[in-house]
Amino acid sequence: MKNVTDSFVFLGHWPSAGSFGFNTDILATNLINLSVVLGVLIFFGKGVLSDLLDNRKERILKTIRNSEELRGKAIEQLEKARARLKKVEMDADQFRVNGYSEIEREKMNLINSTYKTLEQFENYKNETIQFEQQKAINQVRQRVFQQALQGALGTLNSCLNNELHLRTINANIGMFGAMKEITD
Repeated sequence: MKNVTDSFVFLGHWPSAGSFGFNTDILATNLINLSVVLGVLIFFGKGVLSDLLDNRKERILKTIRNSEELRGKAIEQLEKARARLKKVEMDADQFRVNGYSEIEREKMNLINSTYKTLEQFENYKNETIQFEQQKAINQVRQRVFQQALQGALGTLNSCLNNELHLRTINANIGMFGAMKEITD
């Protein structure tokens, strides 16, 4: 057995020319093993890896196309929203301008209406004052006339006797008779 153990120990020292044995140099064997494994993987796994990469590439391209479509739709919606916003802002400005002009117009109408109403009240007041003045003047005239008439009657009654009274009546009847002949 000692020979078998010795043979394993000395396998690392044998030359590689035509002999078969174990290489105990770990670094050299790992590199060789890795290169063999990589070669086999590349040779046999090339199709699988290529298919995986192609599928991944197609998914990425599909995602990019979908993203571009969504981006285009989003840009289109954004432009529509901007156009609507601009229209709404213009409408709001127009309403604001129209509102201010309408307020000014209503204000002027209210002022004019108030002036007309005040003018009518002033006219009614003046007419009422004139009517009351005329009424008061007429009442004063009637009282003065009544007092003058009562005073004249009192004076006539105290100054007139029956004979003077009859002469006055005859003279008045004569005047009425002359006026009647003129009118006929």
